[in-house]
Amino acid sequence: MRVQMLGLCRFSYVGLRGYQTRHDSYDERRAYLYEPGRLARRWFWFTQVALPAWQAQSDADFTLVVMTGPDLPEPYLSRLQQLCEQMPQLRLELVPPMERHLQACHAAIAPHLDRSADVIGHFRHDDDDAVAVDYIDRTRRDFRKVKGLWKAEGRLSLDYSRGLMMRLDGQGMQVTPRLCHNMGVALTVFLRPDAPETALHFDHSKIGMWMPGVAVTKPLMFVRSIHGDSDSGDMGPGQGWQMTPEQIDRQLWQRFRLRRDGLEQAARALPG
Repeated sequence: MRVQMLGLCRFSYVGLRGYQTRHDSYDERRAYLYEPGRLARRWFWFTQVALPAWQAQSDADFTLVVMTGPDLPEPYLSRLQQLCEQMPQLRLELVPPMERHLQACHAAIAPHLDRSADVIGHFRHDDDDAVAVDYIDRTRRDFRKVKGLWKAEGRLSLDYSRGLMMRLDGQGMQVTPRLCHNMGVALTVFLRPDAPETALHFDHSKIGMWMPGVAVTKPLMFVRSIHGDSDSGDMGPGQGWQMTPEQIDRQLWQRFRLRRDGLEQAARALPG
């Protein structure tokens, strides 16, 4: 059974729905998203936190669609185009502002669906989070173990629940180990190739309303960033678990290709 792994990452996309922070007009939304300091910070999160593990995936057979608007200010539009030229797994989709956010997400994903695949593993990825370097490989292997559940309904979620909550600003970094179910990051939604939905069509916090789900609690699989520009600014429900600072720093590098010192130094240079 061939699985296409297909993800969507929204980078400052000007849409009126789909986020917890809301605006009444496209102009208000655009002004908020395109504020120069905010764009500089989002570029930092995307390139310094999210991208390293995608570049280091042990299974390189995946597609991550980066969705933004055609009027994304320079130099960020050109930088995104250059990144997608350098990394074949990244595909840039310029989607005009749309009120119906799910329709916009589907417009970004649809050109990249492999209709010849047996199943599509859809995932969402926020531009400030990270998944482990073996996320794609483990997802494919673990799906094979539970594919009978998918065959019964044509829908299945596979959730990697063990992660790190990272608060990072000019004052330094705080990392909290956390076991959280269906956070959205490192959560894969398996659908048939002809399904009209993407991962964004299902509220990850209520995903059990639409499909059966499997939670995999090991190994460490995600980093979720919490900062002033976060759409959701808290850790949410979950259980803590213990790691020493040395273990955290070692796992940040081994699992996500992140270095504490480098991130803290770069964060200090960001505009406030």
